[in-house]
Amino acid sequence: MSVLRALGVISGTSMDGIDVALVETDGRAQVKPGPGATYPYPPELRERLLAVIADAASAESAPLTGLEAAVTAAHGDAIARLLDERQVGPVDVIGFHGQTILHRPQRRLTRQLGDGAAIAARFGVRTVSRFRHADVAAGGEGAPLVPLYHQALAARLPQPLMVLNLGGVGNVTYIDGDTVIAFDTGPASAMLDDFVRRRRGVPFDADGRVAASGRPVPALVARFAAHPWFDRPAPKSLDRNDFHAATAWVEGLSDEDGAATLAEFTVVATVAALRHVPRAPVRWLVTGGGRHNRHFVRRFAAELHVPVEPVEAVGWDGDFLEAQCFGYLAVRSLLGLPLSLPTTTGVPRPLTGGEIATP
Repeated sequence: MSVLRALGVISGTSMDGIDVALVETDGRAQVKPGPGATYPYPPELRERLLAVIADAASAESAPLTGLEAAVTAAHGDAIARLLDERQVGPVDVIGFHGQTILHRPQRRLTRQLGDGAAIAARFGVRTVSRFRHADVAAGGEGAPLVPLYHQALAARLPQPLMVLNLGGVGNVTYIDGDTVIAFDTGPASAMLDDFVRRRRGVPFDADGRVAASGRPVPALVARFAAHPWFDRPAPKSLDRNDFHAATAWVEGLSDEDGAATLAEFTVVATVAALRHVPRAPVRWLVTGGGRHNRHFVRRFAAELHVPVEPVEAVGWDGDFLEAQCFGYLAVRSLLGLPLSLPTTTGVPRPLTGGEIATP
């Protein structure tokens, strides 16, 4: 099977930047990650996106033609910068995830802004987009889609292994040989980021310093832990704002105690993932922007009683795993291979996906 050079590009639910990365792969077990970079959204565009996400009606049905064009242009600019700055050379396919603004799989609805045909035309390269739509239309959760890439990377690591991705929402991939189980765990960085942004005017709690300096309120943590989501069987997925009503619970607290309580919500959500896997993992590897939150990592290790480490401990690049993944999935889409499984998104059968635009 020939190896293709694939470029993946994505901005996650935290919208802290546009990630672009190269991967050389046969779409199966052969994977060679290449260079990657993150480029910030123009601040005005990020604010427009946050406003749309906060307005569910607009996110669901407004045309948003101008906003989609701006998102596409920003992602295209990020691709162009990587190609130029890192001297990447020709690529065979682009995997363009776009920006998720709404995810309601129970209604068979998911929306990512981004025009794959425009990217294909701009770069003269086949472009795969709309990765989640076929899965959701078939009754799947549409997320997470990174598990098959995790499995390819982890083939030689001790297992069972849990890969925890901390973006705006948390998700896990459980890998034990041919067994792959994946699901969203609950809030990760989104609630805490939004809280410190509101209170202190900063985009996130750097290193978890605000949360680490406060004390969580046990009654609020217990109330959060009782949410029925945590007992719902996997696979399952969330929208970025599904738990945001809980932020109102901490409004009367100090910055420090409010942040500590919201951080503990993420810890509770993560530990609850153990209810849905066959065996306790021997190791957790943490990726996503939240792996830089030292408070999170310390609390996870204290509760899980096994090593909890950034994915860099095994040579992966946590800044670009998701971008690499969508390059990998673009190749699988070209080959007609599954992007999701019954155990990763709940689809009735292994299912391919993505829409291919040819320049």
